[in-house]
Amino acid sequence: MRKSGKSSALRPARPDPASAGTAGGRAPRAAHEPHRTGERRRARRTLGLVAAVLVCGTAAGVSAAADSAGAPVAADSAAQTTARARVGSSDVVCRSHDRALAHKLSGAVAAALRPRHSTTAVALYDRASGTSCAFRASAAYDSASVVKATLLGALLRQAEEDHRTLTPQEKKRATAMITTSDNDATSALWSQVGRGGVQHFLDLAGMQDTEPGPRGSWGLTQVTARDEVKLLELLTSRNRVLDAGSRAYALDLMGEVVPGQRWGTPAGAPEDARVQVKNGWLPRATHGWRINSVGAFTDGGHDYGVAVLSQDNRTMAEGVDTVEAASRAIHRGLAR
Repeated sequence: MRKSGKSSALRPARPDPASAGTAGGRAPRAAHEPHRTGERRRARRTLGLVAAVLVCGTAAGVSAAADSAGAPVAADSAAQTTARARVGSSDVVCRSHDRALAHKLSGAVAAALRPRHSTTAVALYDRASGTSCAFRASAAYDSASVVKATLLGALLRQAEEDHRTLTPQEKKRATAMITTSDNDATSALWSQVGRGGVQHFLDLAGMQDTEPGPRGSWGLTQVTARDEVKLLELLTSRNRVLDAGSRAYALDLMGEVVPGQRWGTPAGAPEDARVQVKNGWLPRATHGWRINSVGAFTDGGHDYGVAVLSQDNRTMAEGVDTVEAASRAIHRGLAR
């Protein structure tokens, strides 16, 4: 059993290695600026419908479909309660077969976010209760290093299609990329898999919101909380995109992230849960610090995933506090 790490282990002065994924010192685009992705995303909706069959057709998780607020919609959503709690101009939307749980979670997440300076997005699923929540889950953010979990999925899918296992060098790089967030290892694997290989995996996974970073700038990949929980669902349930061995390998690496990088979504996690996490942190001239965290919580009767993305943080510590406040509210709400 692994307990969640505490934010005091941070070294705020050290930027996320993802910052090295930007192109040649060129001023990168801000997260809110257009990336000409609208047409591409719409074109991928059709692929996403096919991918939903691949991902969710054999899975026990929440459907990949989503409503206009970006909240995952379960296949039997007609039997669910929908609860909403306002934060600024947006709602935290939760759906559950448990009416009290839907209201409890939406209210708790909203209360955690209202006092915060950050611009934040949240998505979660809980298979045990058939619950899903979302807050601005379709909004795009710079990925920073959370994209490394997606890159690992693309590498594993590529190896499966080649009918081979990972080479010793690939394993060494994958381990460094996930457990210590090593930038050089990530750049080498990004170059090897290729932007096309990453996009192929995204299409299969139904992650149609995600746009790989331009010109090798993997840290500027555009991601959404909605897509990040799709990835967590993929890694934690049976599907046709990644086999059992690949899923176990990815989760094992995410479970071995070094203590100093185990902040974020693990904050407040149940002590009997197995914690699998990947974080990202990146300061930029516009919108301040990007602080992102995705985590899957399994074993001990737990089976849920959480993604929290944020920007407009004045410091790294402020962003971590925001992500951890939302995460603690979620863990408390799901506690049984």
